[in-house]
Amino acid sequence: MINSLLLHLLGARGAHATEASFWMPPQSSTYAADIDFVFYFIYYTCVAFFVILMGAVAWFVVAHRQKGPDDRVPDIKGSHALEIAWSVVPGVFMLAMFWYGFDIWIEQAVPPADSLEVRVTAQKWQWSYSYRHDGKTITVGGPDAECMKKIDNPTRDIECNAPLRVPAGQPVKLIMNSVDVLHSFYVPDFRTKKDVVPGRYTIAWFEAPEAGEHNIFCTEYCGDRHGYMYSKAIVMPPDEFDAWLQEEADNTTVGTPSGDKLFAMKGCAGCHSLDGSKLVGPSMKGLWGREETLEGGAKVTVDENYVRESILVPAAKIVAGYPPTMPSFQGQLSDEEVGNLIDYIKTLSE
Repeated sequence: MINSLLLHLLGARGAHATEASFWMPPQSSTYAADIDFVFYFIYYTCVAFFVILMGAVAWFVVAHRQKGPDDRVPDIKGSHALEIAWSVVPGVFMLAMFWYGFDIWIEQAVPPADSLEVRVTAQKWQWSYSYRHDGKTITVGGPDAECMKKIDNPTRDIECNAPLRVPAGQPVKLIMNSVDVLHSFYVPDFRTKKDVVPGRYTIAWFEAPEAGEHNIFCTEYCGDRHGYMYSKAIVMPPDEFDAWLQEEADNTTVGTPSGDKLFAMKGCAGCHSLDGSKLVGPSMKGLWGREETLEGGAKVTVDENYVRESILVPAAKIVAGYPPTMPSFQGQLSDEEVGNLIDYIKTLSE
């Protein structure tokens, strides 16, 4: 692969480094070292070219200054070899920057199949995190009006957000949405940053190999208390995380109905079968991840954003061969309920 070739040519970086550098915070995720390597490669390439170019400019200013009234500028016609050289050499470095960065971007864009899924909800000025376990939705954090009243002070020593807890050594997929304005989820130690947008889902993932505690920030201005929208990511040993999640599930007795219950309560089974048979609407069996053909011939992959849109604005995309008869559930389902329905539809493809 491109990254392996570049690592061989440019020298391997510390894939397991965890210490902070002059420029960067600690490397606490599996791809943090990759991102740092690209940063340093681009930075030192730019430094080298800056020194070479500015040095050449300074030398030309001194060496070719007018030495007397009779000194004349020679009639230089140019050099094709030199022009090709100063175009091709920087071009090679630019291609290396692009291809290596693209390779890492692809790695970050596709969460591993065995990822733990956590739903992240952003709301001025707090985060909440939802997990699925034992058929229950466990939500931690969220709006805390009483705590927010305490932050009207200049010390910024009040933290109103519950932490995001994840297991060490397991990929974690974050399915994020906002209920009000644009936010941005940022964990410097993980090199993870993703905008959180109202009305749609954005996806990010990371894997933290070691237990520890890391800061979470919102990096998109979202109002006068934007600076207080911070939280913690607590990476726990897997057995401790499992015990914590089980305890939270045991203590969750009342909450948002699970996806299968909502599917029955809202009458979804009347139009969407679970066994593959065709009813008024497409069957839910094997639907997740499938490519559907829409009216007009366009194609769409069934993912979080497509299912969310189909629930809230069903007329936006009509599957070919089915009538546009599904009612909108906009205002009838909360974001958490929509998320639970999506989680249930995923299980029908397993």
